[in-house]
Amino acid sequence: MGLAIIIVVAVVAVILIWAVATYNALVSLRLKVDNGWSQIDVQLKQRADLIPNLVETVKGYASHESQTLQAVTDARARAAAATTPAERAAAETRVGQALMNLMATAEAYPQLQANQNFIDLQGQLKALEEKIAYARQFYNDIVLKYNTKIATVPSNIIAGMFHFTAREFFKVEEAARAVPQVRF
Repeated sequence: MGLAIIIVVAVVAVILIWAVATYNALVSLRLKVDNGWSQIDVQLKQRADLIPNLVETVKGYASHESQTLQAVTDARARAAAATTPAERAAAETRVGQALMNLMATAEAYPQLQANQNFIDLQGQLKALEEKIAYARQFYNDIVLKYNTKIATVPSNIIAGMFHFTAREFFKVEEAARAVPQVRF
């Protein structure tokens, strides 16, 4: 009788230790997902802060390109208003497209291309785009780990008990994969 109690207590202890470890692993992954999203948000905020300077610089040389300049400003405003990762990804895709069109438009103005302020802003934008790409990759990698953990047996039992829910990937819209059309 004493051995049976010891075995039952040992089994319960092992199950309890596993449940706590699984719960802690899920919490850790969820926090890493939140951190990954915050890193994307920081980079996107830096890009959004850079846009007005870029638009003003281009405006000084290409003021008649108001449609292109307005598209960048509008895309930035929509991105700032987005609330979910899917909305934000779609809005940021539009920001990226608008910026590519702005840069392509700027190529038609040699004086602008020689402007040191514009060159500096271009360099900052390029560096930010690389950081954003890395942050998106990190975020999507950790979302994959988290979503896999909450969907696979046996950790899905703990995930279901404590209402862990899958997170959205930061996806690029199909339209963003196409080469932008620039017309002068």
